[in-house]
Amino acid sequence: MPDLKAINEALNTHCRPQTYPLAIRMCQSATELPERVRLPKRDLGLRIPVCQAFSMARRYGWTMAVGPEDQACPFGGVTLGFFKYKPGLIDGTLQEQAGMGPKDRWAKSTPLMSRLEYGKYSHLLAAPLHTATFEPHLILIYGMPGQIGRLIQGTLYDRGGVLTAASSGGAACSRLVSHTILSDECQYVVGAGGDRVFALTQDHEMPFTIPMSKVELTIKGLDAGARTGVQRYPLPVYLQFEPRLPPSYQKLRDLLEKPD
Repeated sequence: MPDLKAINEALNTHCRPQTYPLAIRMCQSATELPERVRLPKRDLGLRIPVCQAFSMARRYGWTMAVGPEDQACPFGGVTLGFFKYKPGLIDGTLQEQAGMGPKDRWAKSTPLMSRLEYGKYSHLLAAPLHTATFEPHLILIYGMPGQIGRLIQGTLYDRGGVLTAASSGGAACSRLVSHTILSDECQYVVGAGGDRVFALTQDHEMPFTIPMSKVELTIKGLDAGARTGVQRYPLPVYLQFEPRLPPSYQKLRDLLEKPD
């Protein structure tokens, strides 16, 4: 099992996120769940979107597990393989029947949603990195654009190239969990509707994921970039210049320097 506390320390050193970085695992059976875990339906009497479980974990420090019976969001349920990917969902018929708009619009977007195999997993498990007792499939971090920029720099430091992003304004978990697992690549997205409305993700926050296969590369890149003195957070802005202050400031300075 990777040293999650060391990974957490490195991320906090180089990126300084305001909420806990998370370990995320897709469990194939409830037997994989740790003893100390909160299930929304059982323990809170609630069904919630998975993005809301992320917020509870990263803000409260809770270990959260979400299964089909806990999942309130239909799109989150489909992308995690909890609900069936029905033909009527693919062509937009079901969305139109539910009052979500014309089917043609959904027929263009729903097939692009990454999804895990139906029935393969029983629960999504999320916990702060520094307290997680399980081996994750990926790490999820919420941060400001400057912090996410450092993660992108760290990921690309050795290998070069670009890291592309895709967002539909909804179903962020499709990219953050399903697409990260299926592509084995880091992902970042603009906070989606549900993520903002139900999980209370703020205007200044955006999520970034790192599959475990890329964690060592990303941490190594963050460390190497920091040693350059340029790729750091907080950003070492250029301050060695003489500013042009208002003329009144100069006049007051002259008056203060004038002999009595």
